[in-house]
Amino acid sequence: MRKLGRNGPPVTILSMGGMMSALSPQYLDVAWSMGIRYFDTAHSYLKGKSEELIAQWLAKYPERRKEIFLATKEHTANGPEELLETIDRRLEACGTKYLDAFYIHGIGPREHGEASLEWPKSDAFKKVAEKLKTSGKVKMVGFTCHDGRLSDYLTSAAEGGFVDIIMLKYNPFFEKGDPLDKALDAAHKAGIGLVAMKTMRDVKDVPKRLPELDKLGLTVHQAKLHACWSDPRITAVCNNIENVDQMQDSAGAARSFKAPLKIAHIELLRETMIAGRRTMCPGCPACAEAGRQTDFAFHDISRFVTYYEQDGNTGARELYQALPAECRDAARADLAALRDGCRFKTDYPDIARRAARYFA
Repeated sequence: MRKLGRNGPPVTILSMGGMMSALSPQYLDVAWSMGIRYFDTAHSYLKGKSEELIAQWLAKYPERRKEIFLATKEHTANGPEELLETIDRRLEACGTKYLDAFYIHGIGPREHGEASLEWPKSDAFKKVAEKLKTSGKVKMVGFTCHDGRLSDYLTSAAEGGFVDIIMLKYNPFFEKGDPLDKALDAAHKAGIGLVAMKTMRDVKDVPKRLPELDKLGLTVHQAKLHACWSDPRITAVCNNIENVDQMQDSAGAARSFKAPLKIAHIELLRETMIAGRRTMCPGCPACAEAGRQTDFAFHDISRFVTYYEQDGNTGARELYQALPAECRDAARADLAALRDGCRFKTDYPDIARRAARYFA
């Protein structure tokens, strides 16, 4: 367990996401039996069923509510004030009187406009957060972000000083001193609880074992989790755990984590990920900068292809089609240059072709 930010409680360093098709009250029982006490969901997950399944589980075991950390999310296209309008619906859907964390879901200029870059330090969002917490309905308020402007949102939150928690697209392969590293430092120093997501999206097509990691008693997947936990700024990793084998693997990794991985082992992981087939860049400055300069939504489209291929999530088609036409027009970006500039050589031309075949 680790303390979540300056003002949050201790939480298990492994959080279970709520998008997997296996989710059920019985599946939550298995997670509970393995020691997981941090559960993440959202209004949009499984078309609303994810929150309902949490509610069914809590109805069966009401005494467990005080022992878990429960977070959910809401899309707020019209501003942070929408959290005040929807909190009661989220509480009812989750079957609880309070949330441990309530997020603006997927903050980014494409959905929320350029003005949203100022939300994490705005008086409007600060007042919303204060009202939610004063009401007793929410303990921590924040946002989730996997946008190319992630560093800007983190920096804005650090400057604002009132955001309690941020769930962010994270990988342990950043370079010291790059924009994400500096933004993580600022957010951590501001006392914001940082929760990593999308950490396992680049391990699907890599070897399950490597001799150097066998000596540590770790699979490649477990080592990737250890690499994330090796960053003291990260409190927890939220995983979309698809089956009991993955749950055992991930929970075992959490229990065995005692000390940070050596740099040589993290570098070995990075090279292993680069050699594999990816549908998402784990996060690099080149892709972040490109996201500022093109309308083509390559970050989002890569994510939707990942959801479809890895999770079997057919709702990814709706997410793709909801993008404005100009954001789906691959001709608006030099995808080969994007691929060649990406630190992880993510094959954006091929991803765009797959997206068109799956979703268009």
